[in-house]
Amino acid sequence: MATDYRESSTALLDEPPVMDEENDGALDRVIPPAEDDFDGALDATESKRASRRREPTLTRDLIELTKPRIVMMILVTTVASAWIAMASPAGVSLSLLAWAVLLLGTGLVAGSAGAANQVWERVIDTLMPRTASRPLASRRMSLTLGVTMTAIAGLVGTGLLAWQFGVLPAAVGVATWALYVLVYTPMKTRTAWNTTVGAIAGALPVFMGYTAAGGQLTDLSGWMLFGVLACWQYPHFMAIAWLYRRQYAEAGFHMTTTVEPTGRSAAWQSIIGTVTLASCGVIACLAPAGQLILSPASFLTSVLVIAACWPLLKASLRFQQNPEDTRARKMLRWSLVVLPAVLLVMTLRMIGL
Repeated sequence: MATDYRESSTALLDEPPVMDEENDGALDRVIPPAEDDFDGALDATESKRASRRREPTLTRDLIELTKPRIVMMILVTTVASAWIAMASPAGVSLSLLAWAVLLLGTGLVAGSAGAANQVWERVIDTLMPRTASRPLASRRMSLTLGVTMTAIAGLVGTGLLAWQFGVLPAAVGVATWALYVLVYTPMKTRTAWNTTVGAIAGALPVFMGYTAAGGQLTDLSGWMLFGVLACWQYPHFMAIAWLYRRQYAEAGFHMTTTVEPTGRSAAWQSIIGTVTLASCGVIACLAPAGQLILSPASFLTSVLVIAACWPLLKASLRFQQNPEDTRARKMLRWSLVVLPAVLLVMTLRMIGL
């Protein structure tokens, strides 16, 4: 529920906030290989992808409806946030059953948001080659079934979180769903500010895992995790928005790269997002429990965070100098490396390793 996270890949995450398939991230896309003949190469890529794809079945369509790659990214961040929360002053250890319920409940809520996004955009999805083969857009699945699965997944997921962990994690899940589906999704055809809303929606799921393990909404570590996820979605989705700018424009989406087609604004948002991402990671390493701790471990992990973010910042700077497809693809690829690297360093630091 990454900014369609976009599919985020990451984020929520259209397609992420992790958590959008458009921001969503992004994890659901094939990166177009062309620069000179974008449309022709993209068509060739889509044809090859279709030829390799197995014959659609109801099971595969139901899985695709949930935007599984975005769900997986959200689950990874949920594990990291819960692990970090367990090391906080108010943290509680999770049993195997609790872990299972947390992942299942979070996955169902995230999958419901992804499905609702596809229900909402089933018509406009037919206008873009990268989304035209989705179950609802291609009419392989009925609208009734899509809505039913959306409702069941959302209600069951929310119920599981409330049953095992109480109201707060469930409420965060509901808020994430509502922001992603009811605010971010319709904004995509109205204003380029949808990326910011999507980034927030894509980052919110960290608090599902964090509060489930006893963390508090006032904890600095929780908000630094949120900051990392939200800021990461800018370079991640701006790269995607550039590579698919023609498809987005033709379908009527208002992305930064369609309203400001030079790429300069997208580049600066990527640079600022990367710098802020690194800053959140460094703050978390210097103050893992909310108080500044100057120690060898603090400095080492801070350096590791900066080192992990440097390739993405370098790619963003090069894209700013000359916005073109090859540099956007490099920025996108580095974004997929940077997020897990930073989360790993932050997790190790916050749990005291």
